[in-house]
Amino acid sequence: MTGGRGRVIKRPPVTQSPLLPVSSYGPHVALLAVQVIFGTWPVLGKIALRAVPSTGLVAIRVGGAAVSFLLLLGLRGRLVRPGRRDRARLALYSLLGVVLNQFLYLKGLSLSTAVNAALLNATIPVFTLLVGALLGRDRLTLRVTTGTLIAAAGVVYLIDPLRASLGGDTMKGNLLLVANTCCYGAYIALSQDVFRRYGALTAMTWLFAIGSLAAVPFGGYQLAQTDFSSVGLLVWLVLVYTVLVQTVGAYYLNAWALERVSPSTVAVYIYLQPLFAFVVAPLLLGAGERPGLRHAVATLLIFAGVAVVTLRRNRFEEEVSEHPDALAH
Repeated sequence: MTGGRGRVIKRPPVTQSPLLPVSSYGPHVALLAVQVIFGTWPVLGKIALRAVPSTGLVAIRVGGAAVSFLLLLGLRGRLVRPGRRDRARLALYSLLGVVLNQFLYLKGLSLSTAVNAALLNATIPVFTLLVGALLGRDRLTLRVTTGTLIAAAGVVYLIDPLRASLGGDTMKGNLLLVANTCCYGAYIALSQDVFRRYGALTAMTWLFAIGSLAAVPFGGYQLAQTDFSSVGLLVWLVLVYTVLVQTVGAYYLNAWALERVSPSTVAVYIYLQPLFAFVVAPLLLGAGERPGLRHAVATLLIFAGVAVVTLRRNRFEEEVSEHPDALAH
């Protein structure tokens, strides 16, 4: 590839993650862990929002993650400077997957409920498939479409849509949550290229570093007006867990898996999140219902949908896992 004045611009080599082993099951194990982490996020987010404003929580989450990724990268390697075209892509992916994702989700969660957030979050795979299909990056095959619909049926059965309150601020919150799912679905569909070229750790470091330029100043203004003297130990523990596990850990694992499997595979795992959310919500928030027959049937449907999409890997994914250097260009 050549740049201006004939200067040759070398693409960075495809890097393998130094933190996790590569195997045929590795990406799926990572994606399961991500869903456990993200599935409990609406519940823990509600706890944090009791003491910290939504924009301030975004600043803590994005800024803390940016610092953590930079420290990790310093220990594991060096920061690769992306090419000019990739800088624009990283900025777009950071806007969709970090900045808008965090601000829309947390503001929506503050106005809505954990039940609504879990329900609406399950629509992300739909937007991922649509964006990927429109751009020609993914195919709406019969197998992928069938698995997505089966898993979606499990989510609808698990969470009765009639339980979602649509009045007043809750409606505004729901609309913000829907906007968030559009942004995050597009992020999953579009961002695979930079993760494969730069590796999960380097790409995530850039995404959060760029995102912090917008999130920290805006959210920091709200944090400056927050009385932290009244913040209890539980909220502090939630904030630390949010940065280190629910942001750094979950985003990294998701990106690592996205290097190795298709966006539609990554997206369909999101259907597992409501299962974990609805187990934890009654324990910590005193809401929801006890697991029963409905949960058992929904679990079977959701896992069946995930299995249909993921158990039979296509030839492209096998080539990626067995010959990753073939993607360098």
